[in-house]
Amino acid sequence: MEFRRNKLKEKMARGELALGTALYSFSPAIVELAGFCGLDFIRIDNEHAWRQDESVETLLRAAMVSDIVALLRIDRDNPYLVRKALEAGAGGVIVPHAHCRKDVEDIVRAAKFPPLGNRGYGGLCLSGQWGVRAGTDWMEWSNRETLVIPMIEDESAVPNLEAILSTEGLDGVFFGPADFSISAGVPLQTGHEKVMTALRKTIEVADKYGKFVIFTAGFPQWETVFKLKELGVKAIELGHDVTILRGVWTRALEEIRKP
Repeated sequence: MEFRRNKLKEKMARGELALGTALYSFSPAIVELAGFCGLDFIRIDNEHAWRQDESVETLLRAAMVSDIVALLRIDRDNPYLVRKALEAGAGGVIVPHAHCRKDVEDIVRAAKFPPLGNRGYGGLCLSGQWGVRAGTDWMEWSNRETLVIPMIEDESAVPNLEAILSTEGLDGVFFGPADFSISAGVPLQTGHEKVMTALRKTIEVADKYGKFVIFTAGFPQWETVFKLKELGVKAIELGHDVTILRGVWTRALEEIRKP
């Protein structure tokens, strides 16, 4: 089996809009469905979920089956999780709370083999096809195709956007409006001008350095999606599996139970 090219990376390079979603239920069927529906990427949340076990590998296999790029969000301050995520088959890693250039450089070093980083070699993994095709070709492919995506979700990061987004090896950033709003003193007011001003600045600097920005739009809040497109967001999450189901079921119950 040939090593696949990263479809999300290629789409971003062409300047096209990428659409995805996020997974909190850890259901491989949902991952497959997302891919079969034609979504470009799916963020698997392992920051707020405790799933450092074989279930993550099952989800990444489902992503391979349905040809969707899986982005695994992990905890920060553990460089070994970056390597493990990529060995398990993630198309990219998302790391929370990047404050400065050094934070991003640390992530890049953990994600890339030398000379770009200091990632240790271990080809007996799904990404390396259990050693069948591991070797220098696999190392070069991983350095080239897997995505490094830190999160901008603190006011302290805004003055450092130039330094962050000009870091070699970074592909894009994920703007986290909830934590940013808390940091800005307007808790969970994700549409507040403080949050939107920071998002616009992030997009401006990202465009300058040829990087992309991911942002989550609630589902089915189409007005938000169109607004994000106008702002220049290149990758939009269309809600999360849990919130989509919650919304559908809540509205269904409200309609059915009307007197």
